[in-house]
Amino acid sequence: MEPIVNKVAASGLTTIDLEEFYVKGERVLFDMKDLLFQGLILREKDFRDFVKNEDWSKYKDKYVAIICSADAIVPTWAYMLLTVHLEPYAKKVVFGDLETLETVLYNEALSKLNSEAYKNARVVIKGCGNLPVPKAAYVEITRLLRPVAKSIMYGEPCSTVPLYKQAK
Repeated sequence: MEPIVNKVAASGLTTIDLEEFYVKGERVLFDMKDLLFQGLILREKDFRDFVKNEDWSKYKDKYVAIICSADAIVPTWAYMLLTVHLEPYAKKVVFGDLETLETVLYNEALSKLNSEAYKNARVVIKGCGNLPVPKAAYVEITRLLRPVAKSIMYGEPCSTVPLYKQAK
């Protein structure tokens, strides 16, 4: 009887699981809509009173995304003032929704990737998982690897979608 050969293991594929780049920590959405007068206007005095009296320490070691989900014009300085007060406590503050926050965190993590380590490699970017990996992270890893990798595929080593193959 012939021994069973694991063709996937013998294929020479390198798998990258983007979940390994997930930055652990609590994510918080700070929505300014609740600070608007009648849901429409940011009153400077009321806003400054809120900022002065808020317990910012509750954001300690959290990742914070600041948005205003109401259809209102919020002056740029208001976002900046929130950042001034959040920054000493939060691990990260970004303008945008939680997906934007996740994208920023992934981009920072992926910027530390040594893409040269994948020179002439046949790379599979793992596609399924349990953590929220934004599509932007898949775009970024592809952008980083395309100049160096021999080929880039998406999916699982046993079932991949070819994306890029280096010209001979």
